[in-house]
Amino acid sequence: MATKTKAERMAIAKRRLRLVLQARTLATWRTLEQKISDAGPGPMRVDPHILTTARNELVDEGVIVKKTIAKSNSPWFHLKTASPIDVEAKLNELRPIHEALQKQNFKVRMGQTLEIAAFRAFIGQPALKTFGAFLDLEKHGDELPYKKEEPPSTVSGRTSDGKLDFMLTTQDGSIAGVELKNIREWLYPNRNEVMDFLRKCTDLDVLPVLIGRRLPYVTFKLLNTCGVVVHQTYNQLFPEADAALAAQASDKNLLGYHDIRVGNQPDARMLKFVNNNLPELITKMRPAFDEYRDLLADFANHEIPYSIFAARVRRRSSGTNEENDWPEPEDY
Repeated sequence: MATKTKAERMAIAKRRLRLVLQARTLATWRTLEQKISDAGPGPMRVDPHILTTARNELVDEGVIVKKTIAKSNSPWFHLKTASPIDVEAKLNELRPIHEALQKQNFKVRMGQTLEIAAFRAFIGQPALKTFGAFLDLEKHGDELPYKKEEPPSTVSGRTSDGKLDFMLTTQDGSIAGVELKNIREWLYPNRNEVMDFLRKCTDLDVLPVLIGRRLPYVTFKLLNTCGVVVHQTYNQLFPEADAALAAQASDKNLLGYHDIRVGNQPDARMLKFVNNNLPELITKMRPAFDEYRDLLADFANHEIPYSIFAARVRRRSSGTNEENDWPEPEDY
């Protein structure tokens, strides 16, 4: 099947935005991403960066209304033609669920849920040694945050400001730094938390391993070239104590986050990645990381912008002159 042009993807995005908002009356941006970027037939999916541009154009054209709600950290959207009474009724239905997801205590515990699932998988893989641990998993339930011991921030005299989620070593002595993101946002290379993670790994000279719910193709293409191991979970994990909230958030008639899974046990996908793939990848990807670590460090430390970073990676990988800082195609 031929790759769609940007104009074709924009047209799909605008059409689907109208259809989803017509059906749902009102939606958060994360719901729109879920319905259009995550779900639906493959040819009808549009990655979030294209979807964002399409949404902004429809807002500028007055087709979509962007609604800002007090004490809400994200905007809501509805069609201009939507009934104000229906919009308000839908907001009253969805707002309590959305606000529950924004509470700091819940966000901390939700972040730990994926970390614990990965930790259980790591310590079950005999080829890996794990630095960093949860110390009281057997002492209470996940209605409370667990106590975590972070991995070291110094390796062989190299020091980084800030801690990685975990560090792993293989039997041949290769070292990896792990970052886990149990968030709804897709992990683009230029997100602040991804750049901060890359900075820590280049500071310590440890191979980066990035694990998150969803990563766009550009993240795989660009970071894999640079020796970064990336893995999608395709799920957002909720603590067992919040099963009722998970049911509300995943309800197709409410927020529609259909990929929520409850509990902190690793699933088959995580176990396969850790048991079958990760030890070998940590060793296999090291030469590429060594080759591109200078570019990763410059990018992560804001010494070069994303467009120049992507351009230099593209040119270095193809063996052409990387010093001419013209931008590369959008999707690289």
